[in-house]
Amino acid sequence: MTRRTPPSSTPPRPASPPAPAPTVTADRLEAGFARLLAEAPDRPEVAGLFGPDSALWRVDRESLVFLGAARALLLQLSHPAVAAGVAAHSVSLNDPVGRFHRTFGTVYPMIFGTADQAFRQARRLHRRHGAVTGVLADGRPYAANEPAALAWVQATLVDSAALARDLVLPPLPPAEREAYWAESRRFARLFGLDPADLPASWEDFSAGMARHLGQEGFLTVTEDARRVADALFRTAPAPLRPPRWYLALTRRLLPPRLADGFGLPDTPADHAAADRMLGLIRRVYPRLPATLRFVGPWHEATARMDGRPGPGPVTRLLNRLWIGRAAL
Repeated sequence: MTRRTPPSSTPPRPASPPAPAPTVTADRLEAGFARLLAEAPDRPEVAGLFGPDSALWRVDRESLVFLGAARALLLQLSHPAVAAGVAAHSVSLNDPVGRFHRTFGTVYPMIFGTADQAFRQARRLHRRHGAVTGVLADGRPYAANEPAALAWVQATLVDSAALARDLVLPPLPPAEREAYWAESRRFARLFGLDPADLPASWEDFSAGMARHLGQEGFLTVTEDARRVADALFRTAPAPLRPPRWYLALTRRLLPPRLADGFGLPDTPADHAAADRMLGLIRRVYPRLPATLRFVGPWHEATARMDGRPGPGPVTRLLNRLWIGRAAL
């Protein structure tokens, strides 16, 4: 007679939730600051961490980077962890101008500010990110200070700025593009990232971006992403919404599946309007005087380099346009 084994009275243990990924600590951030200072040009208390001879200054001083701002934001939101963090913790929903000012009000002091201004903004961002944690719908934990999420956000800013520049101006020479990426790798220390963990060359970076843009598993338009994008671009008060031509142009700069997921304008009239505006910008922009062509924080930085006391009235006005305040 076969003896039956009685069923176990111990219920199976539920699967353990995934362990959270390591995050950038304050000590790691400060160690990166020390390395940045060691690599900085002379007089970082005046020239900042990169200086007027850097490719980073030459590219990011161009006001036309605005053409890539929505692309960078939507690519960030296409990362499920970023979208979840913004949806749950951001105060900028229904306020695209406020989000624009907060983004550039953080990034521009890091690029054009003194070393102290750059470090102050980086610490503030790190503290703000420290409160952004949660769990995705599939049970995975997320944190804004995870290196992978930070690296993606920085990659969208770098790639979108270069792409927007090339829409209007002659393409950067290869050596200048490599310098821009090398300095962007150093800039990543302000997020607490190690340059050694980023692609070594612009070619490698571009190839990696192309892979990510084509990966459905890496980028997807979640409900959180769509809700944030709708709040910024559709349901915000009418005077604050981006014009349809701008969103139609943004569609062209994104993979079709992401553009469709966000519901960006796709009518012949919208594309015709985007063509007209882009043609006008290409004709007019290269002829603009430096006062209008370059962003206020760059003007403030060059005045500081020349020993002039504080930003002048025009620069203060431009700063309010770009960063929402009169000075870095």
